[in-house]
Amino acid sequence: MELNNLNDKQKEAVLYNDGPLLIIAGAGAGKTKTLTTKIAYLIEEANVHPANILAITFTNKAAKEMKDRLYLLIGDLAKKLQVSTFHSFGLKLLRENYSLLGYESNFVIMDSDDSLTVVKKIIKDIGYDTKIYNPKAVRNKISSCKNEMMSPSSYEKLAVSEYEKGVCKIYEKYEDKLKRNNSVDFDDLLLLPILLFRKNPLVLEKYQDLYRYVLIDEYQDTNEAQYILTKLISKKYQNITCVGDDSQSIYSFRGANYKNILNFEKDYPNAKTILLEQNYRSTSTILDAANGVIKNNIQRKDKNLWTARGVGEKIKYYRAKNERDEARFTVSEIARLCDEGVELKDIAILYRTNAQSRVLEEEMLKANLAYRVIGSFYFYSRKEIKDLIAYLRLIHNPKDNVSLLRVINTPKRGIGLKTIENLTLKADNENISIFEAITSGKEYEFKNLIDRLREVSNELTLTELIDKVLDASGMKAELESEKSLEAEVRLENLEEFKSITKTFEEREGLISLEDFLLEISLISDVEEYKDDPNRVSLMTVHSVKGLEFSYVFVVGLEEGIFPHMNSLMEMSELEEERRLCYVAITRAKDNLYLLNARRRTLFGREQVNPVSRFIGEIDSNLIETIANDEEEKVIEKMDEASVLRSEDVDYNVGDYVYHQTFGAGKVVEVTDTLVSVAFKHPYGVKKLMKNHKKLSKV
Repeated sequence: MELNNLNDKQKEAVLYNDGPLLIIAGAGAGKTKTLTTKIAYLIEEANVHPANILAITFTNKAAKEMKDRLYLLIGDLAKKLQVSTFHSFGLKLLRENYSLLGYESNFVIMDSDDSLTVVKKIIKDIGYDTKIYNPKAVRNKISSCKNEMMSPSSYEKLAVSEYEKGVCKIYEKYEDKLKRNNSVDFDDLLLLPILLFRKNPLVLEKYQDLYRYVLIDEYQDTNEAQYILTKLISKKYQNITCVGDDSQSIYSFRGANYKNILNFEKDYPNAKTILLEQNYRSTSTILDAANGVIKNNIQRKDKNLWTARGVGEKIKYYRAKNERDEARFTVSEIARLCDEGVELKDIAILYRTNAQSRVLEEEMLKANLAYRVIGSFYFYSRKEIKDLIAYLRLIHNPKDNVSLLRVINTPKRGIGLKTIENLTLKADNENISIFEAITSGKEYEFKNLIDRLREVSNELTLTELIDKVLDASGMKAELESEKSLEAEVRLENLEEFKSITKTFEEREGLISLEDFLLEISLISDVEEYKDDPNRVSLMTVHSVKGLEFSYVFVVGLEEGIFPHMNSLMEMSELEEERRLCYVAITRAKDNLYLLNARRRTLFGREQVNPVSRFIGEIDSNLIETIANDEEEKVIEKMDEASVLRSEDVDYNVGDYVYHQTFGAGKVVEVTDTLVSVAFKHPYGVKKLMKNHKKLSKV
């Protein structure tokens, strides 16, 4: 078999087949190529039957890519191989041994929505309060228990609080219900094969004899159940090859344990370890930066990426005055690259949290540059943002039937479809709005809620109104009770919406809900580029793993942003943030930009964050700082400036005033913090912040 297309370390990994092998494959080091060539070698040169090989990876996409590559190497023999994800392999074991686990042949696999439905019914049957026992939070806890190999009885021993004891009771009933309905959930596809093997040693030995060679990809991402299943299946012959990179372990929030790869040599004392350090993706400047950052982690395997691609260009570093300046610089640099012939699809912008995409999206739209948001929705297309905007539109205009129908039962208030149908019919027959058609029931409580919000909206700034809507509607409480990563992201997005209102207010001192809704309607439509494949990719660092781009912009490199504020107190969490940074840097093939801001309004709060420690961990000789004296002067002035006066201005109805944007006007209403002013056509009456510097008495 021809192996000349491999480097020396890759070749060594392919040829070693006499026991446990750990391949530490750095970013861009050709691990998939090594793994598929090794499988082909086992079949063609070592005369191993394809059916005796088990290859496992993490996603269906990765499994398909591996099968396609193997087909090119060994043709139809590839069809006889077991190449799959852990869950697909678990399902195969379950189908072949269902009776030993007490199931019938027609067992059903429930998806996450089905599981949630079962959990909801159990909570209702027991009589628990869903505000305390949030169904999604309970379902996620049950899933977490299963991935950690904890049965209801195991969890019961650890349950201390009343809440935990309640969850344990739900978990017990959930398991009972699944079994009685001849059903399994997604987590059972890992848990049940382990129970099968532990209770039936002869069955385990049968599969050990069948799968004499086991190869696991992305081993650093294995959770407890996957780790145990791997050890059980490979224990007899120990012909196990695990491929991975501890420096790219970034999924602890999903239960992944990077220590599995660090402990490989303890689990298999006779193991051989091979480092794949030659990188085929990036320039040496980019790799030196990645090495400089990751070497600060204590929990890691020593390796040093290198490349034959050459030094390449220096890393460009830009310290912006604020998040808007950061986004504008990024977009102007992308526009410049386009003028030089670079394609948009070769460019990526990476950020730590989803909420950071918002300002970048707005600047991309202004510059008429096509983009796509990967792993998430466009900011204004996210469900929680559309819900919040619908509340604001309804407060502004109760006759807005579309907005009312969106939020009348969001979050759930027990207002059913039949009720909504009857209201819609009544409104149509009487030629009135649905809001006006509401006269009783739970829907009347909703109507009162909107009326109360309309009333207080006249006395609040837009940012204060957002807080009021999130609290009064129950949107915030519902997400907080979920206790899930998805809910945390949604809450962050809602908090980030306050950055939009704050910026809108500060620009003119204006707090008109009508003007605000008009403004965001102009920037919230991104359908124009939907079908264009040539687009800049915007995504979180978690979403970019496995991808590569010629040009990469990493934004928000500040303490509290990246590394994330939640990681600053725990060394293990800070090390995961550093691994995230390593992943971000190693996505770049040719050019890397690192950016941060002196001041940043995020989640509606202005922050002054120190520069990320990760910048300081990169050799300064690798970095070209982009700045100029004029920019520094502007920054100094901005740091001293404030949009509000330090002293209170006393306004009375009838006072004449001047606004730098709207011109001369007359005060028509005054509250503690706000003033309504009638301006000449076309502006009309505007509600303004009293102490804003753009407004003054005449």
